[in-house]
Amino acid sequence: MSFDELYQEIILEHYRHPRNKAELGHLRDAVVRENPACGDSIRLEARFDRAGKLSSLRYDGRGCAISTASASMMSELLAGLPAAEARQRVDEILGLLRGGPGAAEKLASYGDLAALAGVIKFPVRVKCASLAWHAAAQALREV
Repeated sequence: MSFDELYQEIILEHYRHPRNKAELGHLRDAVVRENPACGDSIRLEARFDRAGKLSSLRYDGRGCAISTASASMMSELLAGLPAAEARQRVDEILGLLRGGPGAAEKLASYGDLAALAGVIKFPVRVKCASLAWHAAAQALREV
């Protein structure tokens, strides 16, 4: 199996079996972000414990395989992190998704996020991959 096939399989796995996805339509205080260019939409809820760690990061919405997989991967990566560290991680991943020297290799150091390295070459797909991360950045600013 080639790397491209492996990465496609990881994206499809997170798309078919998204982690931490839940029905959040009833929440008024959830962060909502949309990508009008393709119709992707996400509603995100971040909850913190008394120690300031991200105890729950749930999302709902509709989107393509890349958008959904990215949200799923994000929810796993940020779980249990202190708010400041989660903000730092979100900012780093958003920067990596914009590309640049070493971006693909650095994404590879985050496990399943390596599968998103392929979208760097396609600006329209970067918007799909980064939608959930922008929602998380907004939610973490409100902490």
